[in-house]
Amino acid sequence: GYGVMNLLMTATPLAMQMCSHPFSDAALVLEWHVIGMFAPSFFTGALIKRFGVLNIMFTGVLLMFGCVAFALNGSDVMHFLGALFALGVGWNFMFIGGTTLLTEAYRPEEKNRVQGANDFLVFLTMATSSFSSGALVTSSGWEILNFGALPFLVIVSGLATLGALFAGLIAMSRGNTDNVERARGSNKLMWWRVRLQFLTLIFILLWWATKP
Repeated sequence: GYGVMNLLMTATPLAMQMCSHPFSDAALVLEWHVIGMFAPSFFTGALIKRFGVLNIMFTGVLLMFGCVAFALNGSDVMHFLGALFALGVGWNFMFIGGTTLLTEAYRPEEKNRVQGANDFLVFLTMATSSFSSGALVTSSGWEILNFGALPFLVIVSGLATLGALFAGLIAMSRGNTDNVERARGSNKLMWWRVRLQFLTLIFILLWWATKP
């Protein structure tokens, strides 16, 4: 999620310049992108507590799919603005959700090593995506760059789905009635999320294929 966000964000000013938009428009788009990245932080924690961390992460993936849909819909300023705002909010949900899961994935004595490894991977991903975004957008174009983000979003969605499935199976294996009922409800919701994301991906591809 972080890599997709950084790849599209850093490529946006170049893409807007290629579409003959002035610097002031690119600045406006990036301003709204930053608002989308950080403004939801005031309530993302409350949403995670109410709806569950995986549900919020799935919502973030859907918003990133929405970013790609906006970007492929045209090259006007509002298309860029809508795409980058959705990208920012989607990143916020995925990043805060991911770091929430990270704090539950290690023992206290492993804290320093795990968080250090996580930071290293995050900044390595940022550096790689930053250095490659300019070359990709100038050589392949804005549309191809957005299509290239889709496989990564599918992978993230698949990993989150597997995480939800394993969590449900573990809860059911414990035999507690309340845990079993919650796990069954979570698994049903998970498959609805999978269907929704699959249909979203198909819609994006079909829309682009039939675009005049």
